[in-house]
Amino acid sequence: MGPITWLLIGLALLASEWVGASFDGLLPAAITALLISALSAVLPLPFPLQLLLFLLLTIGLLLAIRRWSASKPERNIPLNPGAERAVVIVGFDGSGAGRVRWQGQSWAALNLEPSQPLSPGSEVVVMGREGTRLQVLGSRVNP
Repeated sequence: MGPITWLLIGLALLASEWVGASFDGLLPAAITALLISALSAVLPLPFPLQLLLFLLLTIGLLLAIRRWSASKPERNIPLNPGAERAVVIVGFDGSGAGRVRWQGQSWAALNLEPSQPLSPGSEVVVMGREGTRLQVLGSRVNP
């Protein structure tokens, strides 16, 4: 595979991240694809080696980002539970798990009232945060 192909893959992954795809590994994969594009433009690397580098660098970058974010102190915790709103981007299943967009980022979320369906596009109230998972309620609930 040539550098142009890796460039197109990297740009497609960046575009997916930009439009709001909710997969945590897209940005590291996009960065890695762009690096492989530049590297394969300079060095004649065989495709299996390119693919192996892509996989190893993506996994390494993803692990490095997770380690870095785990070492950072928690922030963006709502000081006034119920005062902030988020928008559902992936509907909540029977267990109450789903994803929301809060403060411009995609977050895993737990519906505190799993019997109330929350569909994509609906607004929810952020009630709290447990690690990297927000606790939310449907917006019909007054804070």
